[in-house]
Amino acid sequence: MPTLAATATPETTMIGALILAAMIATLCYALGCWIWPFGNCRKCHGSGKRRSPFGRAFGLCRRCHGDGRRLRIGRRIINTVRELHDKGTR
Repeated sequence: MPTLAATATPETTMIGALILAAMIATLCYALGCWIWPFGNCRKCHGSGKRRSPFGRAFGLCRRCHGDGRRLRIGRRIINTVRELHDKGTR
């Protein structure tokens, strides 16, 4: 069986580049969730209104309660981690 030299192969550098890209994307998303914690409601598309079944009257969206915004998933995670940290330091 031949001995292999201890050199960097293209597969390991490719995996390292993918891991680095995933880490950068995660950090950018976390930064975006910290700066802009709210996104448009998916149910009403940010309008806060919903149409009646017959299409004439409007009512408040049930999911966002007429606000038109929702808390992003990443921001929910940040808030949960912050609450766990605050509970642990008391």
